[in-house]
Amino acid sequence: MTVAGIISALIVGLIIGALGRLVLPGKQNIPIWVTIIVGILAALIGTAIARGLGVATTPGVDWIEIAIQVALAAVGVAIAAGVSGRRALR
Repeated sequence: MTVAGIISALIVGLIIGALGRLVLPGKQNIPIWVTIIVGILAALIGTAIARGLGVATTPGVDWIEIAIQVALAAVGVAIAAGVSGRRALR
């Protein structure tokens, strides 16, 4: 993996993670690096799911793939915020 690939993965992860946070109501008390990691994982898993469903084969922007990725990011952010919130209560 090249430096450009790593930087683009970080940028995509940040955008997908941020969109996942925006979808959720309320404030999530998790650091930005957790958001980026959740976003990267959601982007990778969402792409795999979209390809498995046959949606990621169209030219141009695949809105269904992006929707899957953002939905996965929202679930990941909610789980991360829940785990982070439980630790803070102890």
